[in-house]
Amino acid sequence: MDYAVKNFIAQKQKAGCIVVGIYSAKGLSDAALALDTVSEGELSQIIRKGDIDGSIGQTLMLQSIKNSPAERVLLVGCGKKDRLTDKQYVELIQSSYNAINTTGVKDVVSFLTDIEVIDRDIYWKVRRSVEIMQELKYTFAHFKSEKPKAAKLSKWQFNVADKKSLDAASKGLLHGKSIASGVKSAKDLANMPPNICNPAYLSSQARQLADEYSDLINVKIVGEEEMATIGMHSYLAVGRGSRNESLMSILEYKGNPNSNAKPIVLVGKGLTFDTGGISLKPAAEMDEMKYDMCGAASVYGVMRAIAELKLPLNVVGILAGCENMPGGDAYRPGDILTTLSGQTVEVLNTDAEGRLVLCDVLTYVERYNPELVIDIATLTGACVIALGSHFSGLLSPDDKLAQELLNASALASDRFWRLPMDDGYDKQLQSNFADMANIGGRAGGTSTAACFLGRFTKKYRWAHLDIAGSAYQSGKAKGATGRPVTALIEFLLQNSNTSGLKA
Repeated sequence: MDYAVKNFIAQKQKAGCIVVGIYSAKGLSDAALALDTVSEGELSQIIRKGDIDGSIGQTLMLQSIKNSPAERVLLVGCGKKDRLTDKQYVELIQSSYNAINTTGVKDVVSFLTDIEVIDRDIYWKVRRSVEIMQELKYTFAHFKSEKPKAAKLSKWQFNVADKKSLDAASKGLLHGKSIASGVKSAKDLANMPPNICNPAYLSSQARQLADEYSDLINVKIVGEEEMATIGMHSYLAVGRGSRNESLMSILEYKGNPNSNAKPIVLVGKGLTFDTGGISLKPAAEMDEMKYDMCGAASVYGVMRAIAELKLPLNVVGILAGCENMPGGDAYRPGDILTTLSGQTVEVLNTDAEGRLVLCDVLTYVERYNPELVIDIATLTGACVIALGSHFSGLLSPDDKLAQELLNASALASDRFWRLPMDDGYDKQLQSNFADMANIGGRAGGTSTAACFLGRFTKKYRWAHLDIAGSAYQSGKAKGATGRPVTALIEFLLQNSNTSGLKA
């Protein structure tokens, strides 16, 4: 869908549909009042009849009104004037889009940008609207023989009250479109079936992205032969039971004018399918283990978005591709692995495989002398129990970095919640036979997993995001969510001083 920002005059606007707000207690927004005046009180008369009372998200479609060139007018309830929260504004956008998308309307001019939202400006309203509408129109029909019909709605324009606000609105539009593109890319990649989306497929997508943005992105693929040569034996052990080669895909984005500036490194867990290995998972819902690569998918989505935005940062994105299968050469409980760092790990459960892949990657990235490192992984079922699908888990020994990530997630409406990783959790990883075990028991599983990773991150600032509960949905709504792409992009926007959002 095409989006645009422009100054419009409600009562003179010709469009398939114009959208205006109605407040509770039968109040009219400025755009609605202008339409009411030109129509000689037609809107007021409709409201007096009780067809709409201004409750938040309530809608009423009018086919036409007197003296207006618009084919339709959609009235949207906005609650009490000057009391609208950001979450309530989201409801307005969702309601208006859903009401229009079921009609034959092709083009829309929305005056909901005129509605006051507490502590939010025109940049936020335009950006958030684009993100929401792109989310609502998302479908994954790659493998359906009958494709969904294309929506007739093809153009959505936002009213900007004055020229002063035009630059902020245009910036919001640019950021919203790029963020939505990143989210869609992450969702498309994660929703792919595991017979197609294996580590080689992740690498092919990384290559295509680098080709598309060859002026900004370089790609490097590290295969099993190179991993063995440099000593990534923990990573290699996880993929030994699979016929699909383990491949680490590295995307190097250089947007900083200073090419020698330290990069921010994003590491995404890319288990394209996780059976649990010898510690086999239950059969029920095992199909959802294709989503064990959502960390890698989110990194891919972020890299696409920052390339579109041309952010003035250096960023390295790593898709740690692997498949955990119970083959004849699969690693076993009781095995002791030597990691790239030289530390040894006793395997107590082969279904705690993500950390065994990530620990070698977290050592590998030392060569970039990073500004900071963030790993993103569907790592623990314990995080699902602790936070559900509402928050992604955040763990870090760096208070400043953790707070920056929390702030970015709140601004982006893609929330993180910080969990502890104190010494007590770390002690649960003790092993009688190696430097550490790969699990620390059932209690505090998310924290012990983070403590495990923390043993490989002593040379740089680091944070860990556990997205096991937030990366995808189950049941009738089954599918990838694209989280935490939005929050990570906002974090990078804040770090490059290019965001329009302020805490």
